[in-house]
Amino acid sequence: MNKTPIGRALLLAFVAMSLAACGGKPSEPSRQDAPRIASSDHPVVGQRWNLLLVGTDERLSMPETPHFVVAPDGRVTGSDGCNQINGRVRLDEGNRIQFSDLATTRRGCPQLEDAQRVTDMMETAYRFLIDHDRLVFFGPDQRVLGGWRKAN
Repeated sequence: MNKTPIGRALLLAFVAMSLAACGGKPSEPSRQDAPRIASSDHPVVGQRWNLLLVGTDERLSMPETPHFVVAPDGRVTGSDGCNQINGRVRLDEGNRIQFSDLATTRRGCPQLEDAQRVTDMMETAYRFLIDHDRLVFFGPDQRVLGGWRKAN
């Protein structure tokens, strides 16, 4: 009897159990929850983050560099590459990130679809990872949404 199918089944079972232990499907935050904003020494706060990649390898060519800055009070400002962005961000334990109330100006530009992809990435972000000068966003399904680089 070939052990390969059994080995694969065990591996798949292990992966499924590991993913379930990581928290499974995210729960919706309660409106009664007060936003948790990290202190000004949090590595995401107070830095300008410039878009590096959408997904794992796609670079966008935009009229201006998409970027954002998180203030210590949880406000987020920046640009999607075409329009200005304003909103709120919540940073929780476990590298959880949640953007909310994102609003953009409505300037027209040839890359509006790419600009919307930047905004969508921010709205979908669930967790983040910082590695040196890079900030990576992950979705609720643990898929890489995109990467940002700390501006000098």
